[in-house]
Amino acid sequence: MKISFHGAARTVTGSKHLLHLDSGKKILLDCGMFQGLGRQTLELNSSWGFDPAEVTYVIISHAHIDHVGLLPKLVKDGFKGKIFCTPQTAELAQILILDSAHIQEFDVERINNIRSRQGRPPVEALYDEEDAKKVFPLMVHVPYHKPYKIDNDVELLYTDCGHILGSAAVSLKIKAHGKVVGLTFSGDIGRYNDLILRAPDTFPQADYIIIESTYGNKLHDHISAPTDLLLRYIVETCIKKKGKLIIPAFSIGRTQEILYLLNRLETEHRLPPINYYVDSPLSIAATDIIRHHPECFNKQVEQLLKKDDDVFAFKGLHFTKNTEESIALSTTKEPCVIIAASGMAEAGRVKHHIERNIDKAKNTILIVGYCEPHSLGGELMRGSKEVNIYGEPHKVVARVGVIESMSAHGDYEDLLQWLSCQDATAVLKVFVVHGEYETQVAFRDRLLRKGFADVFIPALHQDIALG
Repeated sequence: MKISFHGAARTVTGSKHLLHLDSGKKILLDCGMFQGLGRQTLELNSSWGFDPAEVTYVIISHAHIDHVGLLPKLVKDGFKGKIFCTPQTAELAQILILDSAHIQEFDVERINNIRSRQGRPPVEALYDEEDAKKVFPLMVHVPYHKPYKIDNDVELLYTDCGHILGSAAVSLKIKAHGKVVGLTFSGDIGRYNDLILRAPDTFPQADYIIIESTYGNKLHDHISAPTDLLLRYIVETCIKKKGKLIIPAFSIGRTQEILYLLNRLETEHRLPPINYYVDSPLSIAATDIIRHHPECFNKQVEQLLKKDDDVFAFKGLHFTKNTEESIALSTTKEPCVIIAASGMAEAGRVKHHIERNIDKAKNTILIVGYCEPHSLGGELMRGSKEVNIYGEPHKVVARVGVIESMSAHGDYEDLLQWLSCQDATAVLKVFVVHGEYETQVAFRDRLLRKGFADVFIPALHQDIALG
């Protein structure tokens, strides 16, 4: 048995890890899209490093685009097996994948108009809506905490990892040569003090662990309350400067956290009386799905729901209904807050809002989570004075703010707490994925100090024997 790493290997996005069983079966853990890697992104998303037609099963950890975004291309390129995920992940993945197809089609048309003027050849979308729809009949829903027998050789157990609705760590029992091998893939680990969701669960003792490391060398700020920080940006931008506060936010997870914080400000009678817009069809649909899964909320939110039947709503909140409303919003001069996807500002409506408002000092672009260094969001976080948007240069005149403490990824203390249920001496090997390389090296050193004897950082497309 061996494992090969075809994404999120010495980088954060593109999660794809392929198990090669001795029986000849191949199990793909996640099928994510690379994001924010500049010119490399399209090339990385266009080539697999394996034959999709040879994959037997796919097991998904959660519904973020860098974990499910290439499922339509996998099917398009020959995969015909089953796709396992939690029921909540299935709901979110369906709207996410369809939205990804629409965004690709829209953005490719705009990019190709620019490329045509520049005398450059056109690019193609990775997949379209029809490709996306072929994914959904293949999905098999597996609930948390109930062992599921995939076949005679493989048993799956999902445990909640508190990252987004439906997110799960994947624990497998694999029969090989008369013995059972335990392998756990973390997916993305959430935080133990998440605003909305339950804390991550413990998981069975494993022989092999694949763990993410996005914030493997950082501690989140537990002193500055995100509610107060968000309020400060609203007041300084919208009230004092009469500008727009533009917030790139992942449609699943981050948008709902922002709405929850704004709801809290209203209940505390501190919410400024301006308009707040969610300009993302995906965010609107995702919020509705999450609203209907209170069983995944933490006790604090459960208590709040006894007094407030919708913790994601408040006075002044508006959801845009169509493209025309979105275009009007990007050109309006009214002071307001605009929340739109994507979280790294790499695609979607937020990119258009930034393009049209980045040249005015009264506006603020507020980054509220992780961004790949080469993404538009990453460039803004680094303080770039000029950025390219749709192939054209734009001066950064607007203020750029950051609230890193809102990240849905656990910091290194959260990651170590998640691993604390394991006997480190019984773990044969730990693979560190889903992180920038310097971060992974720092996190590997922490794991070695915690008693894990063999900690490895795989490279892209590298094969490693197990046992």
